[in-house]
Amino acid sequence: MIKYKSGYKYQLVKEYYIKVEIFPDEDIRIKYITFYQGGYLRIKEGYCWDGPSGPTVDTKNFMRGSLVHDALYQLMREGLIDQENRKQADKELRRICLEDGMSTIRAWWVYQALRKYADFAADPKNKKKIITAP
Repeated sequence: MIKYKSGYKYQLVKEYYIKVEIFPDEDIRIKYITFYQGGYLRIKEGYCWDGPSGPTVDTKNFMRGSLVHDALYQLMREGLIDQENRKQADKELRRICLEDGMSTIRAWWVYQALRKYADFAADPKNKKKIITAP
């Protein structure tokens, strides 16, 4: 029997560090993510994420933002950072996408869609389930 989780499209091949404007009360260390009190997020090699969600195209100027956003939402789903950080996580995605060359209007639409439709993705009730086979 195997155990796995579905819903991923991409896998990070080199760890990535970024400073965000979310500050956990204490350092958080899980298998693929370390999040330091000072707002430094370390996403480790091997981390899997689903890329940009919704009716959109996975463009290069969306990938880094989607990586960071998915890691932050995962920390919320797992109850490791507070749900009140969701708005700032959405702002971080917008900021990163703009830095990476996304148009202002597209970044605005992405942010608006996240604010309106993405609350379920950070909810602990939607933690990815472990699937078994056969």
